[in-house]
Amino acid sequence: MIIYGTALLAICHLLGIFLGDLLGALLGAKTNVGGVGIAMILLICARLWLHKRGLMPQQTEMGVAFWGAMYIPVVVAMAAQQNVVSALRGGPVALLAALASVLVCAVCVSLINRGERPVPEADADARVATQHA
Repeated sequence: MIIYGTALLAICHLLGIFLGDLLGALLGAKTNVGGVGIAMILLICARLWLHKRGLMPQQTEMGVAFWGAMYIPVVVAMAAQQNVVSALRGGPVALLAALASVLVCAVCVSLINRGERPVPEADADARVATQHA
């Protein structure tokens, strides 16, 4: 059901906010550092994990896709509220957090791309032939 997609998003969001607050505390900043981004990465990983194990029905996947698309404007709105100039004046913590988050995202995207297995053309042609038969 679509509601499971919403529940999955909520769980990922709460974990992301908690981890962002924890990361901020570890870095000495009294704010959430990358919580929304962490939540989005968790949502992507959870969706892929559930899909691989056959635990993601089509309707649930539609719910996750819908809320995942709605998450992008939320991230943009939250980023617009941040005062980047003040953050950079406050010290190197913001710059280090930004660089670390970009690095983590690049590594995650690379791992996700390497985890996907391309379908050989011979198998794809055989599947098409059996579907039309």
